[in-house]
Amino acid sequence: MSAQTSLDRRSYLKAVGAAAATTAIAGCTGEDDNVINPGTASGFPPFEFTEDGELMGFDIDLAEAVIERAGYEVGEWTDTEFDSLIPSLTEGNIDMAAAAMTITDDRAETIAFSDPYYEADQAVLISDDADFEPESLEELADRIVGAQSGTTGLDELDALVEDGTVDEDDTRQYENYTLGVQDLENGNVDALILDIPVAENFADSRAVSVAFRVETGEEYGFGLRQDDDRLEDLNAALEEIQDDGTYDDLVAEWFE
Repeated sequence: MSAQTSLDRRSYLKAVGAAAATTAIAGCTGEDDNVINPGTASGFPPFEFTEDGELMGFDIDLAEAVIERAGYEVGEWTDTEFDSLIPSLTEGNIDMAAAAMTITDDRAETIAFSDPYYEADQAVLISDDADFEPESLEELADRIVGAQSGTTGLDELDALVEDGTVDEDDTRQYENYTLGVQDLENGNVDALILDIPVAENFADSRAVSVAFRVETGEEYGFGLRQDDDRLEDLNAALEEIQDDGTYDDLVAEWFE
């Protein structure tokens, strides 16, 4: 996907958002309340990544469309490590986390989530040059397995350590999965556990393959502070976008 294509798409979404703003519930109480500063963690394509220094991806376009459709202004994007997003939210450094973040009970104790906007399972990714083709988590025994810090992929890896399938010394954590895939291609790790759409994206562009799927039934949501009263407006905008075809257009652009 070229940078120009994404920029053209964003221009279209801004026009759509402006046209629909009159039907949104703005609820703005001041200039600061009208601006939403989103944050993400690039290195998770096609949801969020950088190309020629430009931040882009499904989450980027969807978050901007939702913010504008709700009648708010998109502020400055912050690109940080995934496990820094929730602290950044609670400390007020960002207003929204748009980073393919799975809605979990543990996270919901600290932040609020929008309504779900995407469903996904986990996958095990291996190198095309791998000397083994696992078909189950049990077959990862005695292998070096990695995941990104703060993700549900790491939760799956931690569970393998807890049940004795994988030795803790044989685990690797990465700031982002791009680094993990580089290690996988270089033979420094035998497998990665990550979200299936991201695994499939890497398999399309790198010398890696999806070995098998791990059904987890996860749902992604945008993260906000628990006291942010703009959440209702954003949920209403997300529902509109899902109903009027804008969401399907973005899925087609980034996943098909």
